[in-house]
Amino acid sequence: MQRLYLDYNATAPLRPEAREALVAALEEVGNASSVHAEGRAARQRIETARQQVAALVGADPKLVTFTSGGTEANTTVVAPDWRFGAEPHRVNFLLVGAAEHVSVLAGGRFAPEKVQAIAVDSDGLIQMDGLRRTLEALAAEEARPMVSVMLANNETGVIQPIAEIADLAHGAGAIVHTDAIQAVGRIPVDIAALGVDVLTLSAHKIGGPQGAGAIIRANDALTFPPLLLGGGQESRLRGGTENVAAIAGFGAAAEAASQDLTLVDTWSAWRDRLAAVIGEGGPPATVYGAGAPRLPQTLCVGVDGIAAETLVIALDLEGVAVSSGSACSSGKVAPSHVLAAMGVPPEAAKSAIRLSLGWESDENILDLFQTRWRRVLETITRKPQRAAPAA
Repeated sequence: MQRLYLDYNATAPLRPEAREALVAALEEVGNASSVHAEGRAARQRIETARQQVAALVGADPKLVTFTSGGTEANTTVVAPDWRFGAEPHRVNFLLVGAAEHVSVLAGGRFAPEKVQAIAVDSDGLIQMDGLRRTLEALAAEEARPMVSVMLANNETGVIQPIAEIADLAHGAGAIVHTDAIQAVGRIPVDIAALGVDVLTLSAHKIGGPQGAGAIIRANDALTFPPLLLGGGQESRLRGGTENVAAIAGFGAAAEAASQDLTLVDTWSAWRDRLAAVIGEGGPPATVYGAGAPRLPQTLCVGVDGIAAETLVIALDLEGVAVSSGSACSSGKVAPSHVLAAMGVPPEAAKSAIRLSLGWESDENILDLFQTRWRRVLETITRKPQRAAPAA
C-alpha cells in the first residue's frame, strides 16, 4: 500500500538537496574551529549554510546563530538578560500568546511569576486590545517586557499579525521575538517587514535534517544571552562544536524551500479539498481557525463524536499519516492547549486532527485520501448488526 504522508508540520521528508549536502559533509573530516584545510572546509560549509538560511528570511548572514533545533533556539532567546551594544538591556517580564508552542509557553529562562499569556480569540488570533492593556499596565510599572508570538501556529496554521504586534510592543519598549518555524517556505517571511528583533527557525520543518535550528536577529546591536557556554563557536553566542552535516543540510533545505512559495495557491486548494472530503457524508466537521488567515498547507479539523486517537490509528492502518495536535506533545491525553485557548470545549478538542502538506505532496493525495477516509468512516461508524431471529 502506498503511504500517504500528511504530517509535514511534525517533520518534513528530507529533501534530496539536503540529503546530498548532509552526506557530503559526513564524508569529510574536520572541526570548523580548526585552522587547517579540513577545518576550513568544514567552516566553509557552515558559512554557506548561514547565507542560505539568512536569505530565506531576508536577513544578514552575520546575524544567524545555529542551534540544535527550534526548542533550543526558542529557549535561548526567551530570556531576560539581553544586551544593547556594550550595555545590559535587561527585560523583566514576558508576554506570550496563549496558543504558543510549548517551548515558548513554558517561559524560557524567565521566572514563572514573570510570565503572562495573552488571550487569543475563537480563531486563535492574539487579542490586540488585551495585549495593549497589558503593555500599558507594565509601562505604568516601568517594566521592560519581552513579547513572543509565533508567526504561524503549528496546530491550526493560523497566521498572526506580527508586524502590528511588533509595532505595538516596540512602542512600549519591548523586545519582540517570533517563532517562525512553521511559516518559512509556506508564506513569505522577511524579518525587516515583520519588524521583530529576533526570529527562530528549525531545519526539519522545511525538509532539512533533524538536529539543526537557527536564531536570527534583525540587527547586531541587540544580543541575546547564550544558553550554552563553552568555546568561541557561533560568535560566542552558542558554545559547542557545530553539527556541520546537519547545518549543511539545513542550508540546502532553506535554499530549496524558498522555491515552495510558488505552490501557495495549489496547497490552499488542496487543503480546502481535504476539508471538504472530511465534511462530506459523515458526522459534522469543524475546521479550526477558518475565520483567520492560515498557512496554505495546514488543516486542523474536528469530527463530531470521533476521538482523534481513533482517527489517527484508523488512518494509519489505511496508510495515511496525520497527527492529533503538536508532535512535541505526543502521548498527551488532555486536549490541545491551542484549541483550549481558542475556547473549544474539551470534548470537541479531543476530536481534532491535523493534516499538513509540503514539498513532496502531489495532487494524487486528494483521490487517495478520499478513498481511504471513506473506508475509515465506514469502519468507525458501522453499527453492529442485530442477529436475525431464529427460524
